Amino acid sequence: MAQSGSIGVLTFHRCINYGSYWQARCLVEGLQQRGVQAELLDHDSPEVNLAEWRCSLQPGLPERSSRPELKKYKRKARRFFDAWDHLPRSRAFPLESPEAAGSYDAVVVGSDEVWNFRHPWYRAKPIFFGSGLQTERLVSYAASFGNHDADDGVHPHWAERLRRFDAISVRDANSRSLVKGATGLDPAVVLDPCLQWPDFARAEPMPAEHPYAVVYGHGLPWWLVQQVRRWADETGTRLISLGYSNEWTHEQRIDEGPMEFARWMAGANAVVTNFFHGCVFALLNGKPFVASPSDYRFNKIRDLTAKLHATDRVVTDGTQSAEFDRLMAEPVSEAVEANIRSYRARSQDYLDAALS
Repeated sequence: MAQSGSIGVLTFHRCINYGSYWQARCLVEGLQQRGVQAELLDHDSPEVNLAEWRCSLQPGLPERSSRPELKKYKRKARRFFDAWDHLPRSRAFPLESPEAAGSYDAVVVGSDEVWNFRHPWYRAKPIFFGSGLQTERLVSYAASFGNHDADDGVHPHWAERLRRFDAISVRDANSRSLVKGATGLDPAVVLDPCLQWPDFARAEPMPAEHPYAVVYGHGLPWWLVQQVRRWADETGTRLISLGYSNEWTHEQRIDEGPMEFARWMAGANAVVTNFFHGCVFALLNGKPFVASPSDYRFNKIRDLTAKLHATDRVVTDGTQSAEFDRLMAEPVSEAVEANIRSYRARSQDYLDAALS
C-alpha cells in the first residue's frame, strides 16, 4: 500500500545488540517500502550511552570480562557505531526533550522493549509513551513490556499515555495483557520487524570450512552446555559463539558487527540461544534451533514460540537427548511457517489501518 508523508520511528536503535539493530533497520526499511519517508528518531543521552557501553564491555557481570575479551568487545562496539552511521536517522536531539525531535505526520513507537518498566536504563522514559512528540498520529508497532510481567500491571499515569495512541500493536501476549488491563483496549499482536520483513535481515552465508552451529547468548545453563557439546561431538559440528564469550565453544566470534551476525546466522546448520532474536533469526533463515530463555527474556521467548506453535523449541533440563537431537536437525514445521505467514498478513493489515 503506497503512502506519502513522513514517519519517525522511535526505538532502541543505539543499543549494542544485534536484535535491537536489526529490528530498527527492518522496521524503518519496511516502512520505506510502503512508499513513505521514514527515519529513526535519533534520541541521545550521555547517561544512557554510558550505561549501554558499560554493559557491552561487561555483559557477563558479576563475572568480569578478561582483558582479551575486552579488546574484542570494544571492536564489536566500534562496528556497531559504524553500522548506526548508515541508518536513516533524524538530526540528533536529547532523549529528555522529545519536542526537539521535529514534526512528523506519524510516529511509530517500537519495536523492542520500549515500554519495559524494568529496563536497566530506558525504563519509564516519557518519550516512548508519546509525551512531547510533534505528530498528527501516534502508533505503536510490535511494542513490548519485556520482563515487566502482566501480573504487575501498569500505573494509571502510564495507562493514560497509552490511551493517547491512535493505534496500538504489541509483539507478545504478556504485553497484550498489560495494555488490555491498563486501557481496556485489545491491541493487535504483530510480528517482530525482522520476521515481518525478513528479506532485509537475510544475508549471504558466511563461508566456513566445516559445518557449524551458532551459540548466541551468554549465561547458558550448564545442563544445556552439556547437551550441546554432546550433540556437537556426535555430529562433528563446530560450535561458534557469536557476540558473547562462551569458553566451552570451539570458536569465539565476540567482535562481529551486525552484518557479520546476519551472515553467520545465514550459514549455520543450527542455532542454540537464550535470546529472543536468536530465535527470530533462526526462524527467518529456516534453521533448526533450541532456546532456553533467561529470566529476563522468558516472557518474550515463551510468547513468540507459543503464538507460532513452536513451543517444542524451548528446551529444559528434562529434554531427552533424542528429542534434543531432533530439534537440532529439523527446521520448524510447515505449520509454524504457515503461522508466520498468517501473522505477516495480519501485521500488514494493522499497518494499513494504522497509517492510512
